[in-house]
Amino acid sequence: MTKFNVPTRSEVSENNQAIFDNLNKAIGFVPNLYAAFAYSDTALGTYLQFQNAKTTLSKKEKEAVNLVVSQVNQCRYCQSAHTVLGKMNGLTDEQVLEIRQGSATFDPKLDALVKLAKAITEGRGNIADGTLQNFFDQGYTQGSLVDVLIAVADKIIMNYLHNITSVPIDFPVAAEL
Repeated sequence: MTKFNVPTRSEVSENNQAIFDNLNKAIGFVPNLYAAFAYSDTALGTYLQFQNAKTTLSKKEKEAVNLVVSQVNQCRYCQSAHTVLGKMNGLTDEQVLEIRQGSATFDPKLDALVKLAKAITEGRGNIADGTLQNFFDQGYTQGSLVDVLIAVADKIIMNYLHNITSVPIDFPVAAEL
């Protein structure tokens, strides 16, 4: 099995060193999965611009998408990171676990979002009309749908990067379902 180490600041490009410095200032550390992007001289900066782009989704909604997609893709790193971030954005431990299982019965609108994100991920974009109609019935728009697709794609990139590299999880490890 190929072993991927977490690149250190001295092992990455000058551009990535500056990004590492900014991450350290902003959040106090460079998450290992972000560091894995720094194997490429450009991917970390490109990914962070993509991840931080404006969206119509709230932070809580984005975390719900992150949680369910990471569960479908069996990414322990992202399940762990987004458990922490989900709780920082108003979700309880119980709600995080329910979302990871594919529903959010505590909030009908969030439930429609979670079910849609799960269906998109499992079906690789092929979803049942009822799932999409439920999403629209909860007040989401076609623009919201595009933003959900971007959020799903964002998380798939991270999930796949971790599933390939298996860099160590540097967040409290999420509970198994």
